[in-house]
Amino acid sequence: MVSPLRKAAAFVVTAVALVALFLVAVNAGSLQVTPEQLFNGLFVAYDDTVSTIYDLRFPRIFIAMVGGAATAVSGVLLQAAIRNPLADPGIIGISSGASLAAVLVTGFFPALLFFTPVFAFVGGLIAFLLVYSLSWRGGLSPLRIILVGVAVSTMFTGIMSAFSSSGGATSSSVTSLVDANITMKTWDDFQTIAIYGAIGLVIALLVTKRCDLLALEDKTARSLGVDVNKNRMFISAVAVLLASVSTAIIGPISFLGLIVPHIARLLVGTSHKVLVPYSVVLGAFCLLLADTVGRTIAAPYEISAAVIMSIVGGPVFILLLRKARSSYGE
Repeated sequence: MVSPLRKAAAFVVTAVALVALFLVAVNAGSLQVTPEQLFNGLFVAYDDTVSTIYDLRFPRIFIAMVGGAATAVSGVLLQAAIRNPLADPGIIGISSGASLAAVLVTGFFPALLFFTPVFAFVGGLIAFLLVYSLSWRGGLSPLRIILVGVAVSTMFTGIMSAFSSSGGATSSSVTSLVDANITMKTWDDFQTIAIYGAIGLVIALLVTKRCDLLALEDKTARSLGVDVNKNRMFISAVAVLLASVSTAIIGPISFLGLIVPHIARLLVGTSHKVLVPYSVVLGAFCLLLADTVGRTIAAPYEISAAVIMSIVGGPVFILLLRKARSSYGE
């Protein structure tokens, strides 16, 4: 049982770290400003350097934060809905299905760019339903759903790679989605992810009690009057929406939706009333950190946040599992 003081401390420390990281990310590059100069340039008087940073760096910073929050909360909801601590949008194929749909729409119907998250949601939902149906054998086996998810994810990734290799990825937008690169993102991209992401996050905050009920045994939940299957599918749909929104703008990010929920549970406990909002802050911090590290570690070249998360994600997750030594839901 995590004490209220520890929960509050986790929120405060992570929020302060996110603000500090934001200032570091703003100055990651050849142009740099002091916090005072940044404030004055944004709210007091026009400043050329601040204006350039505002146009070039602010969109990717805010997109990384919103995308990180959406992906992290998606992982929390998926792990609650299917009661599987290894559930992640990337592992069970949701991100690949959403990414394939987003790439096809971006490549063939660029006029519908604002609605890309909607098509990505459809692609992610198809992938999830495919994995769910193929994994169901009188129940959901944690191992079976992971194996089927990996197979479905590989299939969709292969189709997307074939499309990219055959010349379909002629635009920078398609290439950035395939590579999960947010270098050239604009304020229009932020507007899109912010609108759809806000809808998904608000719904996620409203279903926290349902997530706690799904942590119980199905028989216990049904005895309390809970329609387990209906709630499981609805929460899964919200998770798919959040993962698809992030994937549609950023591209597929591995391990973020897997690691953040585990770290969050260690810090604030398993109550989704606290876990979901904290995952918003921690997810934003983690993806922005990955993007900032990728921008600076090999400057002037850049490594995408997806690559950084892939490198760090696996070992960190293994260490978390060994340290926790507890089953999901405790």
